[in-house]
Amino acid sequence: MKSYKEINKEQNTFAREYRKSSPAILDGFMTMYKASMSEGALSNKVKELMALGIGIAARCDGCIASHAKASIHAGATREELVETIDVAIMMGGGPSVIYGTQALAAVDEFLAD
Repeated sequence: MKSYKEINKEQNTFAREYRKSSPAILDGFMTMYKASMSEGALSNKVKELMALGIGIAARCDGCIASHAKASIHAGATREELVETIDVAIMMGGGPSVIYGTQALAAVDEFLAD
C-alpha cells in the first residue's frame, strides 16, 4: 500500500537534491508555483483542489501527495476533496474516450490511402 506521507517526504528530499544540481530551474519553478497559488480571483484552496485533480488525471503520485496535503492545509473539507476526486476521475476518462476515437479515425484515414 502506498503511503502518500512517505511519497511527499521522499519527493521533498529528491527536490532538495535536484536543486543542488539545477538551482535556477527549481527556483524558477518554485517562483511560478508561489505566484500561481497565491490568493487572487480564486482562493488558494480552489487552486490546490484544481492541482490535486490534475495530479490525479496525470497519475502523479508526488502531485497527489503534495496537493492533497496542501488542499487540507488550505481548508478543504473531505467532501470537497471527494468531489474533486470525482471530477478528476471523470476528466481522466473523458479525454481518453475523445482522443481514442479520434486516433481510430486517424488510423482509418491513413489506412484508406
